[in-house]
Amino acid sequence: MIEFSVNMVNRPGQLATLARELGSAGVNIETLAAFSTGPEAYVKLVVDNDDTARIVLKNAGVPFEERRIVSATLHDHPGALAQMAEALAATGVNIDAMYLVHSSSEGLRFALAVDDPDTAQKHLDEG
Repeated sequence: MIEFSVNMVNRPGQLATLARELGSAGVNIETLAAFSTGPEAYVKLVVDNDDTARIVLKNAGVPFEERRIVSATLHDHPGALAQMAEALAATGVNIDAMYLVHSSSEGLRFALAVDDPDTAQKHLDEG
């Protein structure tokens, strides 16, 4: 999975335009976080088609960065998140961002942006 970090002008309609462009290209947004700091807005998103999203963003002239993220499914019970975060910390992995992608009876599926994706995914696959 890829996390796209998009910088935008903070004004009405910018998020709508971004979502419309991606949707028109057949890209589904799986998870999104958006926030602003004065005149700038930041959108972080994970989509179902990285290649098409990359093309859409480039063609729109939207500045963005991307990085590989890893996934983890946790059982929905008290302390599950703490256990995962502590286990990653014990291996020296720092969590930069975390998104809830899906919630079901099977558990909570998260996408994690970390400083060492290979170590994190290996540990998450073993856990």
